[in-house]
Amino acid sequence: MSNTQILETQVLISGGGPSGLMLANELGLRGVSCILLDAKPSTAFNPQANATQARTMEHYRRLGFAHEIRALGLPSDHPTDIAYFTRLTTYELARLSLPTAQEAVKKIKDLSGSWSAAELPHRVSQKFVETVLKRHAEKHPQHSIRYGWRLKEFTDHGEHISAFASSIDESESVQIKAQFLIGADGPKSFVRHQLGFAYEGETGVKRDYMGGQMFAVYLRSKTLLSKIPHPKAWMYVTVNPERRCFLACVDGHEEFAFHSAVLPGENADDWGLPQAQDRLKELMGCEVDFEMLSHQTWTAGHSLVANHFSKGRVFLMGDAVHLFTPTGGLGYNTAIEDAVNLGWKLASVLSGKAHPKLLESYELERKPLAQRNINYARGFADSVGLYPVTQALEEDSPHGADERARASEHFNAHARLEFNIPGVTFGGRYDLSPVIVSDGTQAPKDQANVYEPSATPGGRPPHAWMSDSSSLYDHFGAEWTLLNLSEDEHMSEAWTKVAKNMHLDLKCLHLPLPQLRELYVQPLVVIRPDQIVGWRGGPTQSPETVFKQLLGF
Repeated sequence: MSNTQILETQVLISGGGPSGLMLANELGLRGVSCILLDAKPSTAFNPQANATQARTMEHYRRLGFAHEIRALGLPSDHPTDIAYFTRLTTYELARLSLPTAQEAVKKIKDLSGSWSAAELPHRVSQKFVETVLKRHAEKHPQHSIRYGWRLKEFTDHGEHISAFASSIDESESVQIKAQFLIGADGPKSFVRHQLGFAYEGETGVKRDYMGGQMFAVYLRSKTLLSKIPHPKAWMYVTVNPERRCFLACVDGHEEFAFHSAVLPGENADDWGLPQAQDRLKELMGCEVDFEMLSHQTWTAGHSLVANHFSKGRVFLMGDAVHLFTPTGGLGYNTAIEDAVNLGWKLASVLSGKAHPKLLESYELERKPLAQRNINYARGFADSVGLYPVTQALEEDSPHGADERARASEHFNAHARLEFNIPGVTFGGRYDLSPVIVSDGTQAPKDQANVYEPSATPGGRPPHAWMSDSSSLYDHFGAEWTLLNLSEDEHMSEAWTKVAKNMHLDLKCLHLPLPQLRELYVQPLVVIRPDQIVGWRGGPTQSPETVFKQLLGF
């Protein structure tokens, strides 16, 4: 082994999945340096998460690359429907029709109420998203993004972190001195284990689908789509008494992610191409030629949240602190918001603009959110996976027709329950956070399929489209924003002065528009760097008092 180099950085990130890469982007935006390590040779090869929720897309828009993400995955005119079948060549049971990528960009401007948003969801495989996140993270010259490297050991000295890392082939090693260490290193997190933290919650839940061992195949087939005698969809789910499966389109042409339930008594760890052929035939109802690009097993039925999210100068994000059954696509999207929440807080503390206690709010805000989202994912999994399927479902008989009508009613309702979730997407809140200035008003009821815009501090700012077709969010500052919705533009002056004295980057937006005053109720609103309402009120409030609480003083 060659001589060990000594490197210094502000933040060391272990893990180059979505949350690690997103954090690198959030830090880079604010001039903070990081070293990111990941044992894989590069970003994900397998499709993994397949749905980017609207709130995540709004954060990608804030960072300037939502349009790049939306251009990836399915062709822009490919349907993003979710459809349920007995088998893909036989009976269609249910379908939720959703806009294509090109329709989403146009349609979003006309939506209001629950779907008043800057962005709609996008059906795209995580493997594509990670390439964009990595490319933008690497644009920051102060960053070192190192795939093929592994964190081997670390010590929190109270004043800094010292760590040792090596390349996977052990040919190179480095000593790293950092101010903070972030474990974004997945469900088997080395960092979490070293801290002695454990998951809490449910695991090993058995369901016919999305509960227990699953067999995943990433495949290429030029003929598969032509064999399905139904309108195209993005996700195809099968419901039959033999085996429950789903197939997701990766590129809209010939690449697919195929997942099948593993039945009691089976062990899929040794399965290969012959078993993949059998499973695909069970899904399709016919044989299909395909090339197997990769295969693996994984376990559904997890509803786990770590008992702690941080200790000293070490923080955990993503699957390292919460492990979901993937119904609703909430694992990856929750991980992205972990990074959004932690990024501005780390930067604020490192620059001396915030009190170190601000970092304590990371766990206080994100742990309840993880538990909330886990509960929603579990409910979706129960709804789809516990539905009792009888042999009659596939019969060409009056009894079979009755069973299919019953299944159709259930799965049409389920599709809306799991895939039309503005309440889950936009309704997450930090009401009990010490760095939110409560105004005593009650937030709307939290419900999966309905989102009621509210400017009660602690949640996402109500969205609106401006007269020039831009989003209100496009006008927010890169860091702090003061919305002045009164007629008096001088009402912002005291805030500008205090922000300057506290060295805060505050953008004042004077928008005396009745539609915004109706949404936000109060004349003045402070929006945090993670686009969360931190405070709202009138001109008598002390700006210094507000900012001090928002920054942990």
